[in-house]
Amino acid sequence: MRRTWRWILGALVAIVLLAVLVLWLLLRGSLAELDGERPLPGLAGKVTVERDALGVVTITAGNKADALRALGRIHAQERYFEMDLIRRSAAGELSALFGAKAIEADKRMRVHRLRARTEAHLQDALGSDPAAVRAYVDGVNQGLGSLAVRPWAYLLLRQAPQPWQASDSVLAGLAMYADLQDPSNPSELALQRIRAVVPPALYALLAHDGSEWDAPLAGAPRGNASLPDASQLDLHTLKAATGAVAEDADAVGSNNFAVAGALTVDGRAIVADDMHLGLRAPSLWFRVRLRYPDPQAAGGQVDVSGFSLPGVPAVIVGSNGHVAWGFTNSYIDTADFRSEPADAAVTVHEERIVVAGGTDVQFPVRETAWGPILHTHADGSGDALRWVAQLPGAVRMDFADMARAADLDQALQIADHAGIPAQNLVIGDRSGRIAWRLIGARPDRGPGCAPLGFNENHANQGCAPWPIRSDAAPSLIDPPSHRLWTANSRVVDEPTLATVGNGGYDLGARGRQIRDLLATQERFDEHDLLAIQLDDRAVFLQRWWVLLQEVIEHNDDPALKRLRTVSEHWDGRAAINSTSYRVVREFRTQVLDTLTDALLAPARAQLGEAFLAPRLAQLEGVAWPMLEQRPTNLLPPAYTSWDALLADAARRTEAELSTQGPQAHRTWGERNTAAICHPVARALPAFASRWLCMPADPLPGDRDMPRVQTPTFGASQRMVVSPGHEADGIVHMPGGQSGHPLSPYWGAGHEDWVHGRPTPFLPGKAQHTMTLVPVH
Repeated sequence: MRRTWRWILGALVAIVLLAVLVLWLLLRGSLAELDGERPLPGLAGKVTVERDALGVVTITAGNKADALRALGRIHAQERYFEMDLIRRSAAGELSALFGAKAIEADKRMRVHRLRARTEAHLQDALGSDPAAVRAYVDGVNQGLGSLAVRPWAYLLLRQAPQPWQASDSVLAGLAMYADLQDPSNPSELALQRIRAVVPPALYALLAHDGSEWDAPLAGAPRGNASLPDASQLDLHTLKAATGAVAEDADAVGSNNFAVAGALTVDGRAIVADDMHLGLRAPSLWFRVRLRYPDPQAAGGQVDVSGFSLPGVPAVIVGSNGHVAWGFTNSYIDTADFRSEPADAAVTVHEERIVVAGGTDVQFPVRETAWGPILHTHADGSGDALRWVAQLPGAVRMDFADMARAADLDQALQIADHAGIPAQNLVIGDRSGRIAWRLIGARPDRGPGCAPLGFNENHANQGCAPWPIRSDAAPSLIDPPSHRLWTANSRVVDEPTLATVGNGGYDLGARGRQIRDLLATQERFDEHDLLAIQLDDRAVFLQRWWVLLQEVIEHNDDPALKRLRTVSEHWDGRAAINSTSYRVVREFRTQVLDTLTDALLAPARAQLGEAFLAPRLAQLEGVAWPMLEQRPTNLLPPAYTSWDALLADAARRTEAELSTQGPQAHRTWGERNTAAICHPVARALPAFASRWLCMPADPLPGDRDMPRVQTPTFGASQRMVVSPGHEADGIVHMPGGQSGHPLSPYWGAGHEDWVHGRPTPFLPGKAQHTMTLVPVH
């Protein structure tokens, strides 16, 4: 009997070991090829692919098409599953991979019919060099086909990857639209509904779009709101319905700034760029250097380094030795709703959503000449949305020509034809010049059709369905201060804003902090600009700390005394070991939640289920005057005095922290802990999913300061570089180059990103070299 059990146990162990070996071999079978000579059909000549210690790729080719063909191959082998997610997210095709749980997400995008629109205008989207795009596509499919085993995530999902198409590269660009511009335009619709049911003075407070923190490149700060008196608005006389307020508004990020040659020792312009987006493993971006002859480039040679987006044949931000450039999201108004009557002419498109493991879903999309109808009302009328991403020209691959720009003027000419989401471009050239320009697709609304948000009278104003344009954009070239900065807040002056519109730009505190830091020095180098990117000083919260101390200083409540003990020493930074920062931030959140609920309560009461909560990014410009002036007519009705409101917010702050244990241990790092994981990690049990995540590091930084950082949002890349001095440049990425957890490049560079240690901009010494050769 013992021998039998031993035999059974041995057999079980052998089976388990064999299963582990098979799994291991299957996983390893989808690792990218790093060395040796590999055939690549379609090449005109030999291409060298080098990887350094971080997996940064250098491609040296004989022409542009060969370089992009090789780039496509590398992107596919390192990131095909992630590329697939990008195209599917834009097209509304995730259910084909993930099943029924993705249907609603697919409907939110499928209503825009981006795949159908892309394929109808594909040639225009491919730009002036479609052969280069098609070479990239061929390289992608060859790279995918060269893997011994399909990428590991498809094994987990029991799916097979579908080939890449030229239209998919366009959809990858449209996915960035969806990430940067909300496809359902909810805040505009929310404010329209609120405006219809509340007193004008209340709507003016909710829609106030500036504060004393504004730091535009042109024009003056909008300033804080002027508060109405009791004759204009009294919250105590309005019917109200309170409701839950979101725990915290979505973080908004991205900074770019530059200094001209007049502010550097040797006349170099320096550009800093950190695009803050949702964080995941692997990183959204892929670092690459492309080198190839090009008769249209300066000196007949392209040598461009920076960040590519797998799926798109271009370096998106970087430096080519002559110009360096970076982006932040502009938040101009790129979408308009229009009310359509019940008898409006409508075309119905039957969209079929394929569902893995389930029955396909037929999804009818009703569309007018203005755009698809996103909401239908009981009387048959509907809200149609016109969004720049729906229109021909929203994506054009011509922006890839930035790789060959010789100077600032040429780069700006290329930017004028950029088919990308509307962005703040900051650029510097080798001669020391710098410029800002609003680039990308924006509505060409025409005379008399101002971007006023939701306007039921668009048709009556004579506003025809507008096209888009990207030329003749606002700009600031060679600023007298020799400094430029943008941070998702208002950049332009009032007349320009009246044309481009406000799509929900961010509070100006972050931009102002960058502007003020740039003003403190007369000489800069790359490390100085990196220090600004990593600045986690809580300048914005200083006055909130003072307010909290005033609230608790003479109060005998034991809870407030405990709060004073952990907050009386003000660190002044969103540092991982700071308790006072966490306390003050939570106090502000509690106060703003109370004020937000009170200001929205009348609209909730009137609208009921039709109520939508708008994003009130500029609420600080309303809340702080209320706290300074403390008008009785604006005091939330639940309180007898402003002192009572503030004391209650402080008590709720103390209670929130106490539920988690001793308050002295409630540091900011405990709350702000990285959760940077692969997209499929959530489908796995906890013990397995941790292998698909970056380390759970406590992170410094927060919103409303240059170092924007939350557990799942932050600098998706960070770059400081001077064109012509790339060897002195600095970069960071939160995750590695590869999407394969067994790759040596899975998390390469993550620790430098966490701790802010400079990583060289240019690739280092080659550790792996692969030669791609033509097939004759």
